[in-house]
Amino acid sequence: MAQHPKKVVLAYSGGLDTSIILKWLQEEKGCEVVTFTADLGQGEELGPVRRKAEACGVKEIFIDDLREEFVRDFVFPMFRANAVYEGLYLLGTSIARPLISKRQIEIAHQVGADAVCHGATGKGNDQVRFELAYYALDPDIKVIAPWREWELNSRTKLIEYAEKHGIEIATDKRGEAPFSVDANLLHTSSEGKALEDPAQEAPEFVYQRTVSPEDAPDKATYIEVGFERGDAMSINGVAMSPATLLTRLNELGGANGIGRLDLLENRFVGMKSRGIYETPGGTILLMAHRGIEQITLDKGAAHLKDELMPKYAELVYNGYWYSPEREMLQAAIDKSQELVTGSVRLKLYKGNCDIVGRTSPYSLYSQEHVTFEEDDVYDQADAGGFIKISALRLRLLKARDLKAGRNS
Repeated sequence: MAQHPKKVVLAYSGGLDTSIILKWLQEEKGCEVVTFTADLGQGEELGPVRRKAEACGVKEIFIDDLREEFVRDFVFPMFRANAVYEGLYLLGTSIARPLISKRQIEIAHQVGADAVCHGATGKGNDQVRFELAYYALDPDIKVIAPWREWELNSRTKLIEYAEKHGIEIATDKRGEAPFSVDANLLHTSSEGKALEDPAQEAPEFVYQRTVSPEDAPDKATYIEVGFERGDAMSINGVAMSPATLLTRLNELGGANGIGRLDLLENRFVGMKSRGIYETPGGTILLMAHRGIEQITLDKGAAHLKDELMPKYAELVYNGYWYSPEREMLQAAIDKSQELVTGSVRLKLYKGNCDIVGRTSPYSLYSQEHVTFEEDDVYDQADAGGFIKISALRLRLLKARDLKAGRNS
């Protein structure tokens, strides 16, 4: 008979669910619990998290500021790929999970824990993302997923359990919460409850980081984003760290109503779900990165990247960040970024983000070749031979079809 783990590292937010999980691990599993809370820029005060963990008798509490690592080592590499899932989603929740998992495993090794635990439900993608990362980083780690084990399968039962064990419950958690929120420096994600009917427009109070485009300023905001080797390095000529830069883009995008998305997506586990996403800074960053690639990437490399991107995005969405195929794709993408350096000027206005200029010391744009005026570098007569060679197979196909009596 399998023994219960002795010591477990819990991914702990301090909210109702993970607070109950903490007590459940102590009471039902008999585990010593170590809590780990990642500051990924979710914008919440994390002081109460320590207090709540201490109130439950936790001796080892980790609250780590991972904002710079998150943007530098996870968000930026993903944006080099221009990764977008199902044509729209910028993968804000997906890309946070491998970092949380990585740090969780590191802590487990540091404190001698034999298990890790997450609070993801058995219906969603996050359980897959967390556990694929855990096993990729430590193939022998034990994983505890309470939502797949316990009988606390309703909000009422969770609150009853919390009251029975003296667990603090926020006043807005008594009764039906209007929706569930996940947030980090890249985005906010809201789903469930009031948002479950995809035919109904999301109420304005759901949005937390962006003003309504209708309420955004009537005057456009212009900014310039500087890039080196595919990564954003500055705004309006001011160099910034990765997390500082994304924070500033969030402010600029949010104030101009940029980055809202109402998406009905296909979860990895097979069902469709509706999410309301806000990615103001990420939306600007993606547009800016596309802009600098337009002037620096060769056509063949650019088109190949666009072919590879959906696969890359799907790997991130499904939780395969630490897979060899994602790393292979990343190596190819990073190779393409070696000369993706320069700056992009953007216009932000009432929910729109438009490229209005781009420059690079490694520009492939030749005004001499594309000008409508007279030039000495391109002989237009050469195009005739190019077209004939390109059309040769089409002419041969049509000649054969006519001979065979196929005129359609």
